[in-house]
Amino acid sequence: MNNMKKIHLLFVCLGNICRSPMAEFVMRDLIAKAQLSDKISTASCGTSGWHDGEDMHTGTKRILQEQGIDTQGFVSSRLPENALLQYDYIAVMDDNNLRDVERRLGRNSQRIFKLTDFCEDFDFVPDPWYTGNFEECFEIIYLCCENWLSLIKKENNC
Repeated sequence: MNNMKKIHLLFVCLGNICRSPMAEFVMRDLIAKAQLSDKISTASCGTSGWHDGEDMHTGTKRILQEQGIDTQGFVSSRLPENALLQYDYIAVMDDNNLRDVERRLGRNSQRIFKLTDFCEDFDFVPDPWYTGNFEECFEIIYLCCENWLSLIKKENNC
């Protein structure tokens, strides 16, 4: 993996304050623990832009901090038009996010997919903005990120 170019991962949900920042920081933590921070980067955004410039939801921040995951440096932003030039892979949280991203960036099943594609037990990550269940959201995201990182490591021999 020494000569591998850095892999850039983007997580996308609707507002970029609950699910996608949770996924960004969970994956960042897993990457750091695997000592791969110099090889893999994470970011997140939303399809709506409703919360641009805001911090993550207090429920997301709380559960991440309870798990010992750093939450510093987050600022909500909207999906950039050039996302496929900036990021190698884009992982969305549900079918609506997938439709919105594909409408803006085009279909690309090799690079744009649902995060839950890495967990056969789940079809989507429920939005805790509506469900209030940040614990369930965290559990699904954590499992999917663990599985995805394992695949990345295997594919890149690290």
